[in-house]
Amino acid sequence: MVVDDHPMWREGVARDLTEAGHEVVATAGKGRQAVRVAPAARPDVVVLDLQLPDVSGVEVIRGLRAALPEVRVLMLSASGEQQDVLDAVKAGATGYLVKSAAPAEFLEAVRRTAAGEPVFTPGLAGLVLGEYRRLAAGPPAPDRESAGTPRLTERETEVLRLVAKGMSYKQIAERLAISHRTVQNHVQNTLGKLHLHNRVELTRYAIERGLDD
Repeated sequence: MVVDDHPMWREGVARDLTEAGHEVVATAGKGRQAVRVAPAARPDVVVLDLQLPDVSGVEVIRGLRAALPEVRVLMLSASGEQQDVLDAVKAGATGYLVKSAAPAEFLEAVRRTAAGEPVFTPGLAGLVLGEYRRLAAGPPAPDRESAGTPRLTERETEVLRLVAKGMSYKQIAERLAISHRTVQNHVQNTLGKLHLHNRVELTRYAIERGLDD
């Protein structure tokens, strides 16, 4: 689903996605309309503008995630401001791309977002990692401390480190000389052990523990 208040931009993005083989199930020009349409359209990925005429993109993310917990949101915004990026990620966006990105970069970002991989315009990933390091420097959450540290295998920890560095499954598979499917299995096993739901949460967990160094 494509959500943007500029008709030409919205239609252009939808056309590029369709030509690349994606099915565009809905488009919307306002945030409340997007939240209202999404449950019936059931998109896997929402390409969402940050600045909308009725409500902010951050509010739309929260509404979309409440209606469709598994939906993945790629912010496509003219703004690369630090607070805008952090607010979007904290609200549940999987990725954040500025509108100056090349078409090929945008389509690759959509593909990675659909796979549950965090994706950011170059330069923004470091900003987000830095913020999570700052947050992690505070006192640990009581529930995590009491739960103890789950036991991960050496290979699972190795994969987790590479996930935290922002590498794709394909890149991890090539680095470790294992199959793409094996990487997916390690990630799924790790998610289960840590009681996490997706790769974004897994990345946050790894950063909190300094595994991205």
